[in-house]
Parts: sequence; C-alpha cells; structure tokens
Amino acid sequence: MPTYDYRCNACDHAFELYQHITENPIKKCPACGKLKVERIIGAGSAVIFKGSGFYQTDYRSEEYKSKAKKETESAKPEKLETKTQVKTTEKK
Repeated sequence: MPTYDYRCNACDHAFELYQHITENPIKKCPACGKLKVERIIGAGSAVIFKGSGFYQTDYRSEEYKSKAKKETESAKPEKLETKTQVKTTEKK
C-alpha cells in the first residue's frame, strides 16, 4: 500500500497517510476538521530489491564473484599479433 502526502488549504497542516491504492482521497483535515484537504504529489520512495538473482549488479557471494572472474578470464581470446606488410615496388 502506498503512502500519500496531503495538505490542508485552511490551516496548512501537511501529513502523510497510508492508504490502499483503490481508496478515495480524504477531504477532512485531522488537525482543523475542515473539508479543505488535497492530495499533493510526493517524492515517493525507491524500490529496494532484496534477495539474489534480480540483476547482475545485485549483491553476490564472494564464491560467485571468483567463479565468474575465472570464467571471463578463461574466455578471453589470446592477443593477436599484428604483422606489418612491406610494400615493394618493382622497377622495369
């Protein structure tokens, strides 16, 4: 359930309310009792994924990191040697 930010236009009381997403916004201010409350756009909160296997950048065990490092090192192609070609000109 999300947390919504509200502000009363009568007394400027600002507060947060934990509501179901399907609930209607409240109208009555808990501080002054007037029907002048409006829902305001809040900053929201970040999503935090906990556990393993969501993304490659997730927290991984040291064992997993060492195996992955060995695997990438063994898969690297050998360094290719570069050859320079000499162009010869023939005289007739």
